[in-house]
Amino acid sequence: MTFRRHSQIAQAAYHDLVSLLLDETVTDLRGAPTARRINGKKYWYDRYRIGAQIHEKYLGEESAALLSRIERYENLKADQAAIRRERARLVRLLRSERLLGMDGATGSLLAALSRAGVFRLGGTLVGTTAFRLYEGELGLRLTLDQTAMTNDIDIASFERLSLALGDTVDPSLHDVFQEFDFAPVPTLDRKHVWRWRQSNSETIVEFLTPSFDEKEDVKPLPALGVSAQSLHHLNFLIAEPVPAAAVYRDGVRVQIPRPERFAVHKLIIANRRKHGPDSLKARKDLMQAELLIHMLAEDRPSDLAEAYSDAMSKGPRWREHIEASLARAPAAKERIESVLDD
Repeated sequence: MTFRRHSQIAQAAYHDLVSLLLDETVTDLRGAPTARRINGKKYWYDRYRIGAQIHEKYLGEESAALLSRIERYENLKADQAAIRRERARLVRLLRSERLLGMDGATGSLLAALSRAGVFRLGGTLVGTTAFRLYEGELGLRLTLDQTAMTNDIDIASFERLSLALGDTVDPSLHDVFQEFDFAPVPTLDRKHVWRWRQSNSETIVEFLTPSFDEKEDVKPLPALGVSAQSLHHLNFLIAEPVPAAAVYRDGVRVQIPRPERFAVHKLIIANRRKHGPDSLKARKDLMQAELLIHMLAEDRPSDLAEAYSDAMSKGPRWREHIEASLARAPAAKERIESVLDD
């Protein structure tokens, strides 16, 4: 399989844009940055007082990059206007380099979800919308037929993290969806809404969460103020997500799965969906997996080998799905075998 790359100028511009979007994490601090330990990990909050009440806004899991941004808070706040101008310039450059930007409808919705805090609070884009963003992350030049475009948006998050964060989106997603003319899709249990449909376009937004039980039922995501359909294998996909930028206006901060996990997860669900009404989606899943596997085998072989080995170690059902999909994609199987042998 052949693939085309974006120029080094485009790749550098994209990663600069992601960095500038992450700077916004600390530019509106209202109080003192404070660390909390949750399940053995350290998370940072903006802790401030309004009247007699103490509020905490979640900033993110501790990392060297976040600590650096907290230390540079005053300078970043003073430079907000210049940072925004630079972001706009980078987006113009990326468009001139022919990165596939977001259409107005998708871009404006992602921007509203980002402003509300969906991605800051653990939401991760999955599905084809996430796949499109690997164009910038990997410097992979995609065509419209390769993305098999859909306006549907899938957002996944861990239930346990959502319960533990102690922060919520603002405004509520109910208000955001109402502004964009989305209505809840009726379910048997009206209290647990996890899908919204836009009346004038039939675009659907779905919320998902990993299932650690035998059943795939509906779970709460308190930080996002919604419910989510739980799915097996999803925990593998959204572990250790990476920040990303949607090319729209002056850039939109989102979060996507690691590309090697996305590729291996697509092998799993392609086999789960190969029969029945989702067979067309299964072919798209396999196409996306193949493309990423070929590029990762060349650029990030260790990452691909680690993700593949991790998934194969999780049990016979996981191995069965992966092996069945690779049997239908012999060139991708050969590339994986080559990275395992190195």
